[in-house]
Amino acid sequence: MSARRTVRAYIGLGANVGDPARTLVDAVGALATLPGATVRRVSPLYATAPWGVTDQPEFRNAVVALDVPLAGDDPTSAALRLLGWLKKLERDAGRRRRRRWGPRELDLDLLVFGRHQISVDRPPSARSIDADVDPTKAAKRLEVPHRDLGERLFVLAPLAEIAPRLVPPGWTETVGTRRRRLETTEPPGAVRLVGSWHPSRRAWATGR
Repeated sequence: MSARRTVRAYIGLGANVGDPARTLVDAVGALATLPGATVRRVSPLYATAPWGVTDQPEFRNAVVALDVPLAGDDPTSAALRLLGWLKKLERDAGRRRRRRWGPRELDLDLLVFGRHQISVDRPPSARSIDADVDPTKAAKRLEVPHRDLGERLFVLAPLAEIAPRLVPPGWTETVGTRRRRLETTEPPGAVRLVGSWHPSRRAWATGR
C-alpha cells in the first residue's frame, strides 16, 4: 500500500474580538481535528496593530503549519476543500459579517499550499462570510500563495518564526528575508511578540 500523499499548508490565524488569544488556541485545536490533517508547527503569538481600519482593538496573530491530504492528484481540489473547512471553522467560532478590514472574531487564511500556485474561483462553501457586505469579496478568487502575503508583516512575522527559509512559489526570496525588509518600513510596535507556544499545554504562554 502506498503512503498517503500530503501537502504542507500554512494557515494564518487572527482575531481581535472577545478573548482573541483563547480564540486562537481553540482554532489550533480545531485545525488538528480536520479530516486527515496533522498540525506540525505553531508559531509564537504576536500582537499586531490593526491594518486598514485603525479604530479597533489590536489583533492577535499566529501561523500554523498543517499537513493535509491531497484529493487524488489534484492540489486545487485539496486546497479548495481545505478553504471550505477554514470558512466553516470561522462560522463555528461566531464570525460575523463586518466591514472590510474591520474587527474579526476569527480570521483563517490559506497562505501557502506546498509548492502549488493556484488561482481559481471559489465555490459557495469557500467564500468569505463578508461577501454580502464587502463587494470586494463577493467574487473573490482563491489565490495561493496569498496575494497579500508579502505585504503584511502581521502574517510574515509569525510565518518566519516557523518557516524562515521557505520560498513561496513565485517568490525570489525567503519568508525570513522578506520579513526583515518589511520590518524597516513599519512603525515601531506594529508587530510584537507576546507568547510562545507550548505543545504539551496546547496553548501560548503569555505575559499578559
